[in-house]
Amino acid sequence: MYYYTRVMSQLFLETPVSKMEKTDFKTLSSMDDFWKFTEGPLLDGLYWDMWYNNKTIAENKSFIYYENLLLGVPRIRQLKVRNGSCSIPEDLKDEIKDCYDVYSVANEDTAPFGLRNGTAWTYTNEKDLNGSSHWGLLATYSGAGYYQDLSRTREVTAVQIASLKENLWLDRGTRAAFIDFSVYNANINLFCVVRLLVEFPATGGLLTSWQFQPVKLIHYMSTLDFFLAACEMVFCLFVLYYMVEEILEIHIHRLRYFRSLWNCLDILIIVLSVAAIGISIYRTSTVDMILKKLIEDQNSFPNFEPLAYWQIQFNNIAAVTVFFVWIKLFKFVNFNRTMSQLSTTMSRCVKDVVGFAIMFFIIFLAYAQLAYLVFGTQIDDFSTFQDCIFTQFRIILGDFNFTEVEEANRILGPIYFTTFVFFMFFILL
Repeated sequence: MYYYTRVMSQLFLETPVSKMEKTDFKTLSSMDDFWKFTEGPLLDGLYWDMWYNNKTIAENKSFIYYENLLLGVPRIRQLKVRNGSCSIPEDLKDEIKDCYDVYSVANEDTAPFGLRNGTAWTYTNEKDLNGSSHWGLLATYSGAGYYQDLSRTREVTAVQIASLKENLWLDRGTRAAFIDFSVYNANINLFCVVRLLVEFPATGGLLTSWQFQPVKLIHYMSTLDFFLAACEMVFCLFVLYYMVEEILEIHIHRLRYFRSLWNCLDILIIVLSVAAIGISIYRTSTVDMILKKLIEDQNSFPNFEPLAYWQIQFNNIAAVTVFFVWIKLFKFVNFNRTMSQLSTTMSRCVKDVVGFAIMFFIIFLAYAQLAYLVFGTQIDDFSTFQDCIFTQFRIILGDFNFTEVEEANRILGPIYFTTFVFFMFFILL
């Protein structure tokens, strides 16, 4: 799956907007750059309707890299905020007439604008779009907005993009623009659900982020798939058996059952397993419905984003479940004398470890707050409190650029770094 992600991301993220410029999607900096990207690398990447010898691919289909079928049509969507959504100081009202706040659902603009016809110029709510919220770099964006479904042909799509650009589809109120599409590779039976996000902060400029999610949504096609299906059925039977067993134990022991950490771990594994089974059933039933609609209307936008989201959650739950199952092995290795001594030692030192952890994090978070207030406006690694915490862990591991801190504040920078290292290494650790 990694190579599938890499080859798709290289095509859309690292292709320059033109032969004369080095700017690519990762380095876009203005609305003008955004339109250059959509008119150049996006069109070139989406529509592979010609072979390298200039012969047309049959049936008017686009096969990216000649192997990945573009499913349905791509969609471009934006979210806007209302003019006047922020307050202008009285002293500056004569100079500044318009004010667009940072994005939030409360500030979202839902009024028609521009040409005032079609979905690109009129607001569509999240329910009608079958959308879901998206966590960006600056905010969490709703699944609603103003959208334009592109075409299955390069020529028509180029005209659509040119029309949006000419009529100022993006303006000062724009806070996010999404480009969504999905492809399918039959050779490896994988879908790739792609989302390119461009965020327009209230400060001006723009930020880019992306998601390339390779997921297997069509199952049970090969001999190996049917073998895995048999394993899944056995797994479901085991979960059912242990669920009944744990219910009986709870009925017998009542609250005493939960005094054992291993019993609590068993409950957690069962809950995660049931959640994974539920997601798998939902995913299998939903993908059939989406593919059926796509076959009926190939000029529609197939929204695989929710399915890709649930597939990722399924993978996460499966990973956590496997982790806890391996941890459960400690319950059985305690029969070994050496492992029993280790387990006993760990249980006896819990109070001391908790006390040390409290003292450690008091000092650690104090330094994180200091770093955020002093360097937060100057250094990217300290731009949020969360980044400060992770940066300080990197300092402990020796991965840190001291020069940036010194340049940001020539007095407090060295003092912060020296005292933090002193307390962490020479006193606490």
